Amino acid sequence: MGARAEIVQAVTDGAAAGRRGDRPTTCPYLRDSLLRTAWIRGYARTRPAAGA
Repeated sequence: MGARAEIVQAVTDGAAAGRRGDRPTTCPYLRDSLLRTAWIRGYARTRPAAGA
């Protein structure tokens, strides 16, 4: 899998985690990984709003 495909997959996985209501700490990537940033971006787009 190429770098671009891995980033797209990380965003997709993060979005799925956000929709499921998973905690952000479930991110499978290391703190200094570009894939972590992508995962969090996907997560942030779909997570439930705070206090909702």
